[in-house]
Amino acid sequence: MSWIDAISDVVADYSRPVIAVMLVLTLVVGAGAGMVEQSSDLDAFQSDSEEAQKMEYIEENFSAGQENTSAAQVIVRGENVLTQEAMVENLQLQQSFRENETINRTLADERPTVGVANLVALASLSEGQQATQADESGQQRVAQEDNASQQQGAQASAASPTLQQQIDALESMNEAEYERALGAVLSEESSGEMSGLAFMPTSYEPGSSSANATMLMVTHQTDGGGGQEGTASDAVTDAQLAMQSIANEDVEDGSSEVIVFGSGIMGEEIENSMGDSIAIVGPLALLFVVVALLVAYRDLLDIFLGLVGIGAVLLWTFGFMGWAGIDFNQMFIAVPVLLIGLSIDYAIHIFMRHREQRQAGGAYGADDTRGSMRVTLAGVGVALVLVTATTAIGFLSNLTSPVPPIKDFGIVSAVGITVALLVFGILVPALKIELDEFLESHGVDRKKRAFGTGGGRFSQLLSVGSTAARRMPLVIILVAVLVSAGGAYGAAQVDTSFNQEDFIAEDPPEWTDNLPGPMEPGDYSMKENLEFVNQNFAREDSQAQVLVEGNVTDPETLQRLEAAESEAAESDVAITLSSGEADVQSPLGTMQQVAAENESFNATFAAADTDGDGVPDQNVEQVYDELFATAPDEAGSVIHRTDEGDYEAVRMVVSTSGAASMSDVTDEMRAIADDLDGNGLEATATGQTITFDIVQDQLMDTVIESLLITLVAVFAFLMVAYRITKGSATLGAVTLLPVVFSVSWILGTMYLLEIPFNVMTGMITSLTVGLGVAYSIHVSERYSLELERTGSVWEAMSRTVTGTGGALLGSAATTVGGFGVLAFAILPPLQQFGIITGLTITYAFLASVIVLPSLLVLWTRYLGPDVSFGSPSSSPAPTASDGGRPADQSEGRTDD
Repeated sequence: MSWIDAISDVVADYSRPVIAVMLVLTLVVGAGAGMVEQSSDLDAFQSDSEEAQKMEYIEENFSAGQENTSAAQVIVRGENVLTQEAMVENLQLQQSFRENETINRTLADERPTVGVANLVALASLSEGQQATQADESGQQRVAQEDNASQQQGAQASAASPTLQQQIDALESMNEAEYERALGAVLSEESSGEMSGLAFMPTSYEPGSSSANATMLMVTHQTDGGGGQEGTASDAVTDAQLAMQSIANEDVEDGSSEVIVFGSGIMGEEIENSMGDSIAIVGPLALLFVVVALLVAYRDLLDIFLGLVGIGAVLLWTFGFMGWAGIDFNQMFIAVPVLLIGLSIDYAIHIFMRHREQRQAGGAYGADDTRGSMRVTLAGVGVALVLVTATTAIGFLSNLTSPVPPIKDFGIVSAVGITVALLVFGILVPALKIELDEFLESHGVDRKKRAFGTGGGRFSQLLSVGSTAARRMPLVIILVAVLVSAGGAYGAAQVDTSFNQEDFIAEDPPEWTDNLPGPMEPGDYSMKENLEFVNQNFAREDSQAQVLVEGNVTDPETLQRLEAAESEAAESDVAITLSSGEADVQSPLGTMQQVAAENESFNATFAAADTDGDGVPDQNVEQVYDELFATAPDEAGSVIHRTDEGDYEAVRMVVSTSGAASMSDVTDEMRAIADDLDGNGLEATATGQTITFDIVQDQLMDTVIESLLITLVAVFAFLMVAYRITKGSATLGAVTLLPVVFSVSWILGTMYLLEIPFNVMTGMITSLTVGLGVAYSIHVSERYSLELERTGSVWEAMSRTVTGTGGALLGSAATTVGGFGVLAFAILPPLQQFGIITGLTITYAFLASVIVLPSLLVLWTRYLGPDVSFGSPSSSPAPTASDGGRPADQSEGRTDD
């Protein structure tokens, strides 16, 4: 390529101006690195699906109790958390929360903390208030209306006692009074706001005075947008962390344990695990790369130049993210490691080829530093450009994914690999020219031997592929095909996963306690706590919803809603509370509950129910109007009324078991929605669980689509590129074939290791092609070059596997090590990504040095140029077993 020759001349002849321009660009682009923001919000992974749009509609048009609030669940565990002493401690814990400024400033005005202890205290106070009223009513006659008014006043008074009054009430109760109040609150007959069963484990037996856990609900006031399914604000996060700290301090005797479960503290753990993962894998990756380069380079200056280049690549890439407004999320922890590995690949190929040129003397054009670099860049430049293009195609294939962060990852990675080409193809060579010339002018010999070219064990190891290609190429290819067939079978069995638990770190292993201070990770308890909550309580953020739009005032709609509510309650995915009932919120259930507590609405409700089945069959709009007038918050949570007073939609909310699979929840809720759909109604199953399940399905689509697009695009690109540069389009197909094998191998390995496709490993197919084809390109490019130079297949293959093969071994070792350190990350998806990517590089290297030589030999024999198949040393006459061609046909070339 003449333009590569021109760039090589510019770098070699004008190294100082090139360095100046590249450094200025590095500073300008790198300035954006400071603008990169960090985000751990899983909602960012949601695409613009219909279910996501309906979820937005619900958030905009339905209330969820108090306006702009989010809830945290505080779980108290112990031998028996229902004793009078334990209840008093529960109230004292709430008091500590309210006295803390960090927590108190976020608490909602209405019922900021509520649990069984509050209800027992309120029941006691209400009983005392009613006894006082009964005594007063016995001394004087009062009209019936006044008496009703006094009862309402008593209820209001009982609902507003301070925590200290509640504590005093609990402490003043004798054993019989306490047992009576506790029984009333936790009995099956308790209902409405005075029922404490919603705060008890699902295994709790109603009426029992003993339990090993209970829940306290803490409601935070937010500025909007920080609901249960969103990301908590910094203030709420700080409040929940303070709650956890206070809870740990208050538990001194070890008799009980307090868990704080909320979006704030969960997001904090995820972000901390991101930071801790970087703190661990960053230095380990750098250390491994330095050690590997010491072995490969054996030269401190070349190592220094490699590290400078890596720093420049990272600065450019993160600068681009800042200027483009791309947030740093869980996936992007892999970007520095990815770019370090790819950058080292570029550096090794440039430096090793430069060393080969200098060792060869003037055989190929020059033996001085500047002239050798010109020849190096012209020779290896084509391979580097092809590698960059094909790897970028692999990354950019993720643009087809409907998951936004995967698109961003593809863009940033493609930019990063392009930057690596610029830095290691222009800046680093120019720096090396200047530094080598300076040192040589002061008497320092800068000639070094390229890795793998000096004989010995490495050379023997690298020669395995060429030896096999000479003796049994068909056997090698047949074995590769059979192994690939097994991998393809395993690939079809790999699962897909996307849920909150994927991103929650487990408590770090003990060996991390011995890491230096900055690298030592924090404590992580959320995963264990989450498992306990899933098994024992209804999670505030584990809900599925069915949105019903259309003619919602039709009496038939309520009949169908009743059937849907019954179906949801009996569903296997719905959580069953300790009361024995499912937690299902719907317009009908809300109306029945309000009717049981309000006589006026009860009259309206009963009048509309002419057949007495508990479902209004006439004047539904009037019932809705009365419901909004009587209980506006409860009505607004299940019915959407426009500003004009029209009723457009209703919803049903089902608390689902945290242990239920997302696919099961989705299937069940969609079946319920299908039964509601039609006859003037449009029903849609939605909710965070369902939208996450959609992302999970989209991950599988991403895996398949990105693989197909990458293979087709890279195949076409290599065919065209090799047709133009080498006159042989089929060489491009041969170059890609080992990569196809390695894709099958890595997917089969994922099946054997039981690693699912997630937001990280879901990109492995396109990455395998993008990264793996680099190894094949370097081998094919070097083989083609040496074939032109020597005219001998075996001489060309020998030089390829020892020269380029040595560089590939060095780059594979550093890349595998770089990705391998991700196995020490705190985040589980990063651990899996590191293991799988390390194996991907290993498979790509093995395919390029063992399988590809046999493919190249067969390609040369049947489709390539007419060259000699004789021995490089003795050049024996070709035989049928060699498949060689007559020596007199060694010159010339045929194009296919």
